[in-house]
Amino acid sequence: MKKIVLIAFILTSTWVLSQENTSYQKPPEAILDLVDAPLAPSVLINDSGEQMVLRYRDYYKSIQELSETELRLAGLRINPKTNIGSRTNYWNNVKIKTLKGAEIKQVEGLPANARLANFSWSPDQTKMAATNTTSEGAEVWVIDLKKATAQKLTDATLNANMRDVIRWFKDGGSLLVKMLPEDRKELKNAVLTVPEGPTISSNDGKKAQNRTYQDLLKNPTDEFNFEQLARSELYKVNMDGSKSKWMDANLFSSIDFSPDGEYVKIVTVKRPFSYLVPYYRFPSETSIYDKNGGLVSEILEVPLIEDLPKGFMAVRMGMRSISWRNDKPSSLIYAQALDGGDPANEVEFRDEVFEMDAPFNKAGKSILKTINRYSGIQWGTKDIAVAYDYWWNTRNTKTYLFNPSKNTQEPKILSDRNYQDVYSDAGDLVTELNAYGESVIALDKNNDAYLLGDGYTEDGQFPFVDKFNLKTQKTSRLYTSKIEGKKEDLIEYKPKKDQLLVRIESPNEYPNYYYKSLIKRKGKEQLTNFENPFKSIQDVHKEVITYKREDGLELTGTLYLPVGYNKESKEKKPMILWAYPREFKDKNSASQNTQNPNEFTYPYWGSPIYWVTQGYVVLDDASFPIIGEKDEQPNDTFREQLVSNAKAAIDAVDNLGYIDRKKVAVGGHSYGAFMVANLLSHSNLFAAGIARSGAYNRTLTPFGFQSEERNYWEAPEVYYTMSPFMHAEKMKTPLLLVHGEADNNSGTYPMQSERYFNALKGLGATVRLVMLPKESHGYRAKESILHLLWEQDEWLNKYVKQEGLPLDLKEKPIDKD
Repeated sequence: MKKIVLIAFILTSTWVLSQENTSYQKPPEAILDLVDAPLAPSVLINDSGEQMVLRYRDYYKSIQELSETELRLAGLRINPKTNIGSRTNYWNNVKIKTLKGAEIKQVEGLPANARLANFSWSPDQTKMAATNTTSEGAEVWVIDLKKATAQKLTDATLNANMRDVIRWFKDGGSLLVKMLPEDRKELKNAVLTVPEGPTISSNDGKKAQNRTYQDLLKNPTDEFNFEQLARSELYKVNMDGSKSKWMDANLFSSIDFSPDGEYVKIVTVKRPFSYLVPYYRFPSETSIYDKNGGLVSEILEVPLIEDLPKGFMAVRMGMRSISWRNDKPSSLIYAQALDGGDPANEVEFRDEVFEMDAPFNKAGKSILKTINRYSGIQWGTKDIAVAYDYWWNTRNTKTYLFNPSKNTQEPKILSDRNYQDVYSDAGDLVTELNAYGESVIALDKNNDAYLLGDGYTEDGQFPFVDKFNLKTQKTSRLYTSKIEGKKEDLIEYKPKKDQLLVRIESPNEYPNYYYKSLIKRKGKEQLTNFENPFKSIQDVHKEVITYKREDGLELTGTLYLPVGYNKESKEKKPMILWAYPREFKDKNSASQNTQNPNEFTYPYWGSPIYWVTQGYVVLDDASFPIIGEKDEQPNDTFREQLVSNAKAAIDAVDNLGYIDRKKVAVGGHSYGAFMVANLLSHSNLFAAGIARSGAYNRTLTPFGFQSEERNYWEAPEVYYTMSPFMHAEKMKTPLLLVHGEADNNSGTYPMQSERYFNALKGLGATVRLVMLPKESHGYRAKESILHLLWEQDEWLNKYVKQEGLPLDLKEKPIDKD
């Protein structure tokens, strides 16, 4: 025994010490080839169906890009030199395809080394505006779809640090653009600035139970810099590049034209700022202006939101969810809480919805009350609308058919269901653009609506199109997808054209777009012809397996066998199990299958699928439901259910004869990483684990996490029991911890991995911590991705395949007792 311990110690110590100053590494060639595979473009089709926009980009950023200057203020991450989000995804090329022909045209005149973002359709969808980021800043470009040409409209003077950078005027001849203010002051350097006094936070006795947000303001210097970076002037920019100031500088958060273009709803951020919450919970003012910039009405002032009642369904009092009514020229819709904003209050109706007409100086009229929390409306005609609500605690959602013109009429509840019950989902209403260019319910001459559904059933997935009679609430099935060996997604249906846009794929066929006819039943028309870039894994065996955990709950997972594996041989292979826990309030929903074996096999950066090239069986997206029915909360039995899910998954694949159950690794990201640490601490099921960007000490997220509403002081045992940090002494399985140094996700501070590593190291566990420079919660730089894949491959080879151990140790199971 002493010999074994000594050898293991020497091997582990040597490997760790040799890696202390490691530069970026690359994974094996078979994995590298998959990472480097060229990707197909994203597809956008204009409403007329005449042009397709193909946008191209590099899937990964470079570490140089991530190393550009970044300020993290009030929930924003900003490049103060270019004045755009520092983590913005950029497109570097655009092509246009006319759908009636096969020719794909390169857009001429695009900027060199294009970094395009913030794409926005013109009202008639014949043009697209976008920002282009240069080394000096962001500028506006416009693409003409018919001519396939691009034109620069402004210099690099945009302020794209907050949303709604570009808005089209309704005539399509000009844009409303956020520009840098002329009076912007030079930013302060927090390191060099001499403090004028201490930073003080106080509370007057109110409860302010907020999640553990990151990138918050920390001091007066942050406040100053945030204000300078968020302030912008609004300019009207014409298609010839001429411009005129439309509004003086302010902290513009949201800009939204009315359907007829005569009014603009503008939300501005106000002081006092907060050190507890992001900018979108700072004080704000909502005002209505005419299209020339003249003030019409100040309709709402919202104070600082730091002290909402407890619970996910808590909301502030007063007007909220303010939006334009899509089927009318210029009417506002908003909701108000009837329960004081407190989910603990029992009331008949939670919310009331109001309509306010121009000139917006009178109280709105009531049009609907919702039993749960209001979540939106789809507009049809002046007499037809469909509203939605939901209640997280019960997972309930209701759908209401109502007449917005007659608030005396009782709404009809079309659907009353558990929104996690995918088998009962009737689908989404088909929409179309109206005369204002706004999305409304597509209705035929009989006022029949149409529904597109995902079609999940006990027997598999069968997407469908239904016709829905609004008077009788009866449906008739127009189409059910049953293409053998393929997955068909129903993207859009245009009843007046009888045109169904679909995307068809299979495990080895890249997704491509087609038009179909449902009435005339014409053959499908192929719109794209993208090839599979991942040829090396196109013949890998893939299937969705169904199995049961010990309490009889049915679970699923997508199983991949190694490249070239002979199923008949039943050769025992190592396995990687990858999962993410999800909370449910009933067993029926938890057991439903939403995986499709015919989905294209796509190895994105965080996927375990790469390891089918290295001789591993992979069980991906394994079901890990955590259930708490009725008054019981899911997390009350979190650990027990976690282990039961894992054992059921391993048993299922082991029973198929494919794996050596002594050589199973478990991996996960974020809450999946939290799962991994718990499984390794409280079971003997795994040979190694990979935990990326997780949180391991729940006392550091004391006011809730994931789907846990209770705070630490209400459920201390739950927080303690669920925290792997509190049970670090039980870790006897090799664990690879990975975290982005710039993680901005709520709760998953990089400190979580650092402190957990220190605890495990101090207690003698086999553990490795990899901190990826400049990376956030998801990893972006190609150098980081390649190194991540190398780290994971080395870890799996050493502790699962056990290639680094002496021959006499390879078959010895890990003893956790």
